[in-house]
Amino acid sequence: MSVKKEPSGRRSVEVEVELPGTPEDVWQAISTGPGISSWFVPAEFEVKDGKPVAVKLDFGPGMESTSAITSWDPSQKKWSSQSDGWVPGMPPVANEWSVETRGGVCVLRIVQSLFASTDDWDNQLEATGYGWPAFLRTLRIYLTHFRGQRSSVMKWIVPFVGTEEQAWEKLTAALGLKGLSVGQRCTAPASVPPLSGVVEYFIQSPNDALLRLDKPLPGVAALGTFQCGGPIMVALNFYLYGDQAVETAARETPLWDAWFQKHFPMPTEPS
Repeated sequence: MSVKKEPSGRRSVEVEVELPGTPEDVWQAISTGPGISSWFVPAEFEVKDGKPVAVKLDFGPGMESTSAITSWDPSQKKWSSQSDGWVPGMPPVANEWSVETRGGVCVLRIVQSLFASTDDWDNQLEATGYGWPAFLRTLRIYLTHFRGQRSSVMKWIVPFVGTEEQAWEKLTAALGLKGLSVGQRCTAPASVPPLSGVVEYFIQSPNDALLRLDKPLPGVAALGTFQCGGPIMVALNFYLYGDQAVETAARETPLWDAWFQKHFPMPTEPS
């Protein structure tokens, strides 16, 4: 995904996706804490005098991000925010969200931008642009099958010593999901916590797959491997839906913690 550069110094990446549901359905999914948590990462809005002023996103331990909301227009279904850069010295990053109807279809548009006089941060901006489509595929499944339902998230991102392909081979083999193909029904073996569903999406290089789950609860499992500024990372996110989502996540999380510790133990520091 290329970075758009303007004479003013503004650099941006943009992604658009057509989504099922009404504009109001999509707006609720991108402008509320429960909505964003149902397909992205756990989110919480800070509200003052009835108006959102900040949003906190939880990407994992030590990776929380708080952004100030710089504009909010529910009538036009648009909002924007600004936060510090993702790494020290990086300029502030702005995010713009908008929903519109084109030809009877809802379109979500996300623009991430920053101002810089050099190309030093283009790779960082470009990398985040490539990350959005994976989450937006989960949003499409959520709006198609689970719209408006209560949700809970379980997520793991762990380092792996080896290549991305080796990480993917180990992850899918350990889950009993080797040889994935779209439309295939998968059931993990007894050595894995309850996991079964239908493959909704699968791609290699980068390695990325989505399962629409029936166990441990109706929902989505997103699994993948990727390079993160050097180390290879293994990721597995669960989005569980329904009245039992929170209870099920609390029960299943320790089981998956133990599974990851067995198959992807954290590297030990050299003595």
